Amino acid sequence: MEKRYFFSKKMIDQLFPSILENNDFDKFHDECGVFGIYSPYKIDTFSLVQFGLFALQHRGQEACGFSVLQDGFIISHKSEGLVLDFFRKISNSECYHGNAVIGHTRYSTEGGQSKKNIQPFFGEDSYGKSTISIVHNGNLVNAQYIRKKLESKGINFISEYSDSEVILRLIQKYLPESGNSLEKAIQKTTIDIKGAYSVIVLMDNKMAAFRDPNGIRPLCYGMLNEETYIFSSETCGIDSVGGFYVRDLFPGEIIIVDKKSIQFSLLTERKNTKKRICSFEYIYFSRPDSLIENINVYEIREKSGEKLYEQHPVEADVVIGVPDSGVPASIGYSKASGIPFKPILVKNKYIGRSFILPQQKMREKMVNLKLNPILDEIKGKRIVIIDDSIVRGTTSRRLVYILRKAGAKEIHFRSASPPIIGPCYLGVDTPSKKDLISYNHIDKKSIAKILNVDSLEFLSMDNFIDILGSTHHCFGCFTGNYPVKKN
Repeated sequence: MEKRYFFSKKMIDQLFPSILENNDFDKFHDECGVFGIYSPYKIDTFSLVQFGLFALQHRGQEACGFSVLQDGFIISHKSEGLVLDFFRKISNSECYHGNAVIGHTRYSTEGGQSKKNIQPFFGEDSYGKSTISIVHNGNLVNAQYIRKKLESKGINFISEYSDSEVILRLIQKYLPESGNSLEKAIQKTTIDIKGAYSVIVLMDNKMAAFRDPNGIRPLCYGMLNEETYIFSSETCGIDSVGGFYVRDLFPGEIIIVDKKSIQFSLLTERKNTKKRICSFEYIYFSRPDSLIENINVYEIREKSGEKLYEQHPVEADVVIGVPDSGVPASIGYSKASGIPFKPILVKNKYIGRSFILPQQKMREKMVNLKLNPILDEIKGKRIVIIDDSIVRGTTSRRLVYILRKAGAKEIHFRSASPPIIGPCYLGVDTPSKKDLISYNHIDKKSIAKILNVDSLEFLSMDNFIDILGSTHHCFGCFTGNYPVKKN
């Protein structure tokens, strides 16, 4: 009978104390997901925004919320928790039927985890009527400066600190000065702000969506029918409600829809900037069934695996991928090498992305529950294990330890992204430089020694660019060069 190895939590804690000492887990943290639908007539906005946000749940699990336009009034509802749990608690769903809705699923990159920072943010007139509401994905580099400036002029803020509310208050400020033209107010707002932003705005008679001049964060639009428009961080949100994808918003584009028309315009600041889409969307953030800039995310991940084998072929018995985002690359590696792919690492399908959970104690529990290897498929085998990236290396070390104890003969680790040497400040919550294993250890051999693997390879930057088909992306976390300078 084959020996089976069991590891107590105490053993894991002793072997990998860094998992417990760090406040964040060993992955880049998602930003947020935004979603919106505008129709000239009343529709089931409650169900539609629920479907859309659930499809974008992978982008944030801390909280969610929505604002509905109903008979000229904007009604908002938001709370902590997962999307389905949040919507399940709402008993009077028909009260949230209207002709337009915007929604947000949240992971906090700025402003902390207070309930005051949950989106959407909304503005009221002197009678207490909500007249405008926004949802935002991204991060501004000059938000604190602008907030202090607005507060000095008597403009009040609800959140403890949120760059998203800064965008809202600026639009509110500029609306009267622009003759209540939403387009002009957005134009003036985007002259003031710097950073990454994809925003959807809901007013009492229209909806606007706009994207920063570099197009760092994703935003696309589609249609439910000939008169109903959909905006979403990813195409999977459009698919979830039965709509069809039209295209991504251009970097620096504004789209405004109302009951009569759809209008397209460009931000004035767009002229001096270049397209720089976040490359990590393809590596990890986006769902594999999404299109980002009309590029299939799954295809990029599979090609990454193929390129990894071309870069550094190795003889092995089996290829395995770290679920879920490492699996397409491992399939690509298997195709290119002829080494069979096997789903040896089994993921509990009822557990989401553990690192998104805001409390460290809960993240630790999730790590122990999330993955489990099929031990009989490992003993005596030469294994290639592929993950989407290596950030701190704590998860990688733990997986290698388990594979070693299960009797793996050789372990060859492959990263489907280049080495990460810098944090992101443009809408992604990432570790500091001192916590990044590739920043502290430039030599691959030293990292391989830390991970206790027989060989280690990262996807090269040249191959990554070749797969993406252009250099019109932000590679800041791999190169240290960012499209927007940090203030």
